[in-house]
Amino acid sequence: MKRMHYLDEIRAFNRYYANVLGKIDQEIYNPSLPLTEARVVTEVHMNSGCTATEIREKLGIDRGYMSRIVQQLENEDILKKEQSTKDKRQYALYLTNHGEKIYTDLAEKGRRGIEKISENIPDKELSHLVAAMETIQSINSKTYGEKEVVIRPFQPGDAGFVAQLHGEFYKQEYNFGSIFEYYVLKGISEFILDIDGSQLWIAEVDGEKVGSIAVGKTSDSIAQIKWFILNENSQGLGLGKRLMNTAMNFCKESGYKHVYLWTFSKLVAARHLYNKFGFTLTEEKPNEEWSDKKERIIEERWDIDLTVTELVTVQ
Repeated sequence: MKRMHYLDEIRAFNRYYANVLGKIDQEIYNPSLPLTEARVVTEVHMNSGCTATEIREKLGIDRGYMSRIVQQLENEDILKKEQSTKDKRQYALYLTNHGEKIYTDLAEKGRRGIEKISENIPDKELSHLVAAMETIQSINSKTYGEKEVVIRPFQPGDAGFVAQLHGEFYKQEYNFGSIFEYYVLKGISEFILDIDGSQLWIAEVDGEKVGSIAVGKTSDSIAQIKWFILNENSQGLGLGKRLMNTAMNFCKESGYKHVYLWTFSKLVAARHLYNKFGFTLTEEKPNEEWSDKKERIIEERWDIDLTVTELVTVQ
């Protein structure tokens, strides 16, 4: 019953928005270039070199009708055809100079139409409206079963997440105590006060924060990889490689000649990944500070000299 209600709401929105678009269409289109023809012109402009078949399938136009539209627009010197290099049976479509002028006129009239119906909407509500439209596009274009993975730069509010993820993960997996979470949070707090030459990234899966990595500037030529972590539910998506690629590319673009990181011996998967990127183990030292039970762990330092070792992208 709930799903049927959702479907009815979608149909009601479609009817409402069709009326909104109808008002805009009246402002834009004229008898010399009706709505469907104008949509074809727009598609050719946005996807120059596309085929009539691609446009027909995207816009839901009948094959015969599409053929007549292409012929009409060609006769009016709005578009031109060239044999497709991908499929000799197809023709790639391009706008002529005259066609580009027509598209520019359509686009400008479209902007004026949108401006007219939105002129009384406050900026804040207009922002909400655009966000809702983006949500519709995102959901409608998503292939379900696939995860939407994003690596983005640090934003306000991320520091607490990174510290919490470290605290929870290392407590559950290795019995680290609250002193370890404090150590991470203190480091991040200092990091964001002086971020010059540094960066922190957050990994998101379907909008949910799941991991992080950072590059901290030690000197003009040396950087440290920090706070590389993923929660257990996000493994198997290749996120670890993507985060490391992001961090190492940043190091290269920033001109760092030497990069190092600290880890510990039980993080087998991470150690394997560091080795793939060209890091080598250079130092070991015992640590009993982080465990609630004062259990000894072996910290490890891994280094890479970017003047000697060529940076690789790990797939």
